[in-house]
Amino acid sequence: MERFLHIEAVSGIVLLAAAATALVWANSSYASAYHALWHAPLTFGLGSHVVSQSLHFWINDALMTVFFLVVGMEIRREIHEGALASLAQAALPLAAALGGVAVPALIYLAFNGQAPQSQGWAVPTATDIAFAVGVLALLGRSIPASVRIFLLALAIIDDIVAVLIIAMFYSGGLDLSGLLVAAVGIVMVLALQRMGVGTAYAYVLPGAVLWIGLLQTGAHPTLAGVVLGLMTPVLPAPRHEHPLDIVRRAADFLVREGAADTGGTAAQARRLRWAQRELVAPVTRVQMALHPWVAYVVMPLFALANAGVTLDGVDLSVSSSQAVMLGVAAALVIGKPLGVVAASWIAVRLGWCRLPAGATWGGVVLVGLLAGIGFTMSIFIANLAFGDESLLGAAKLGVLTASAVAATAGLAWGAVLAARQRHKAGPQGEGAS
Repeated sequence: MERFLHIEAVSGIVLLAAAATALVWANSSYASAYHALWHAPLTFGLGSHVVSQSLHFWINDALMTVFFLVVGMEIRREIHEGALASLAQAALPLAAALGGVAVPALIYLAFNGQAPQSQGWAVPTATDIAFAVGVLALLGRSIPASVRIFLLALAIIDDIVAVLIIAMFYSGGLDLSGLLVAAVGIVMVLALQRMGVGTAYAYVLPGAVLWIGLLQTGAHPTLAGVVLGLMTPVLPAPRHEHPLDIVRRAADFLVREGAADTGGTAAQARRLRWAQRELVAPVTRVQMALHPWVAYVVMPLFALANAGVTLDGVDLSVSSSQAVMLGVAAALVIGKPLGVVAASWIAVRLGWCRLPAGATWGGVVLVGLLAGIGFTMSIFIANLAFGDESLLGAAKLGVLTASAVAATAGLAWGAVLAARQRHKAGPQGEGAS
């Protein structure tokens, strides 16, 4: 968990730098080069089979599949042994997340009741884990660990809801032939798991088949990542010989004959590497390998390709664009904390759950404020919701503005909580000395 939070915290800073770079680039004298880069065709082919799409497509529809794969694996882990492992543990973040989805959606629709603006109702419903955890990390250890875990669980549930929203509301009419191709990919994954194949590279081809199938159906192909993540085993595969027994025998060999038998030493070293891999569950092993790539490569590339809103191209004097921007911004800055805190208070008041040890209602307010940082998933949904460039630009501008305001408000409120914590601890510390 600490490693995950550390990577997310650093990733938030990298994301901020990438978003700022894109925004400056898109509004500089090199703006035409910025847009030309992402619309440049990138072609892959094998024989007569050639696929040519823009760089923007390959980032948003292909590379982001890896992001969703990590999201799916994190959801799988949390359901198995984390904050979502039982209803008692999940009740509070579940209530908070649902409140943080419903209230922003309603606020947005209050500004944008007519189509096509209303199609963006889901844009302000998601929370960006990396940015939110990054801001929380700036507050240091003065914020209880239970608050950090609460924020992480809420953001993960937000991701689950966002995935369901994408599948249900932002996919076209389903093509049954594509479903058959996707089913073949799933069967290939299950067959490899049944055969005990543990290397992640073996699952690239079945994953590609699943991705192509979902693309053909009209569903968003990045959902293939979520499916694969949820299918990843949470326990090491059973073996005829336990990996620890292999480690013991290899260690005994190296102690007895390692110096004299270099060939045997190399073979035992390979067995040790294999045993080390097999000791860790696939869902943990693959996530640990992919998470840094997603945090430091995939998400910054997505920010560079999507956060570059050309301010001259967003005409806020047009009522529709103005309503979209204000709706998104108000929903994230006001709706998120209001929904999170209100739903949490109702759930606790009704006796469905209670606050985690060490957490206070001030901490819940902090989580609500940080949940207003939308960014990655919000911009992703905006790309699906709006075909009109002016509305898309307004939505992105609303997300960027709201995320900056929410982060600033979270830092300010977190500093107040930290000061209160130091004030309470002061007399005790003086007494102890």
